[in-house]
Amino acid sequence: MSEAIEKQRVVITGIGTVTSYGDGVETFWDNLLAGKSGIDTVKSFDITEYPSKVGAECTDFQAGQYMDPKEARRNDRYTQFAVAASRLALKDAGIEDTSKLDADRFGVLIGSGIGGMLTIQTQSRRLYEGGPRRVSPFMIPSLIANIASGVVAIEVGARGPNFGIVSACASGTHSIGEAFQKLRDGDSDIMLAGGSEAAVTELGYAGFCSMKAMSTSYNDNPTTASRPFDKGRDGFIMGEGAGVLVLETLEHAQARGATIYCEIAGYSATCDAYHITSPDPEGKALGTAMRNVVKEAGIQPEDVSYINAHGTSTPYNDKFETSAIKKAFGEHAYKLSVSSTKGMTGHLLGAAGGVESAVCALAIRDGKIPATINYNEPDPDCDLDYVPNEMREAEVNVAICNNLGFGGHNATLLFKKLV
Repeated sequence: MSEAIEKQRVVITGIGTVTSYGDGVETFWDNLLAGKSGIDTVKSFDITEYPSKVGAECTDFQAGQYMDPKEARRNDRYTQFAVAASRLALKDAGIEDTSKLDADRFGVLIGSGIGGMLTIQTQSRRLYEGGPRRVSPFMIPSLIANIASGVVAIEVGARGPNFGIVSACASGTHSIGEAFQKLRDGDSDIMLAGGSEAAVTELGYAGFCSMKAMSTSYNDNPTTASRPFDKGRDGFIMGEGAGVLVLETLEHAQARGATIYCEIAGYSATCDAYHITSPDPEGKALGTAMRNVVKEAGIQPEDVSYINAHGTSTPYNDKFETSAIKKAFGEHAYKLSVSSTKGMTGHLLGAAGGVESAVCALAIRDGKIPATINYNEPDPDCDLDYVPNEMREAEVNVAICNNLGFGGHNATLLFKKLV
């Protein structure tokens, strides 16, 4: 019988973000700590007839800064975001020349909840207005939800593990978790992992508005529209962008003298098996996921300092996630700092886990926890410490990131300070 392969420790060495704040992790982090909202009235299309009129758009994004302009035009906006965030993450990790990496042990896992929404919309319009010959030959490869991983791999020369995870708003978190497992199990030395989404489109808004999932009460005051855990919340605010991390085995990172943000020490994926859009009111499976990552990390529940909650600002999610946290942590739930940064970034759907995992890594690095903004009136059903309205300085040794997706998908990651 062969010897069991020793599990590798996995660390984060680079962070790349594209959000409504602009491009780059420090701009992202500075705005979050300042409690600045990145939400405004939607400007990319005529929002007049839509019940929800606000969003977190990447209005200044220029794909040509990160890839050949001709290639950029052949790809959907969500893929452009993924390439940009990947290049920013590599730069942050101090990797200027990827050709020096072992390409066969360099992988990419970048998920998306929807994929090329803008491509679907524009090419459908071409079909109905001009007939089938007007449809672009690049339509199919542009819209499919795995293509971001493929294009990023082509751009950076990564021949290792590569696929696209689609689990709605848990996609980015699952991608980081699966990359963590590839590294831990010795299948790779270094991975780009996270999520990307570009669904702020007419079609995207029409669909979510028809579901009555998006906020409609604060159109006249966009920066207050996303209010996680607040009693006045009435729906989520859509954001767009990408969050990509550089993950490495500890051995690989140390060998090249990398600066390390923190260690990834736990990952769990569960399913509510309850409803296609509503979370389980009892939060059983999400609670299990949180208990699983604590156990995998070899720590006690009381060691967890901070949870970056899914916290979408919808009536059901925030209430049910609160229940799940209580189930997982018991009395310690009331001693945890819990915040949702979606009050500032909006909900980036499949990219949420990428940017929110970055928040956990930065909170550990700096000992600063971003606030839940627009928290004005407590909800009796949401009775935890949500770090209301102002960032908090506190030592963060262990942080958890939760993300949930339509279909009942739950993904939870645990990050801890490297010791």
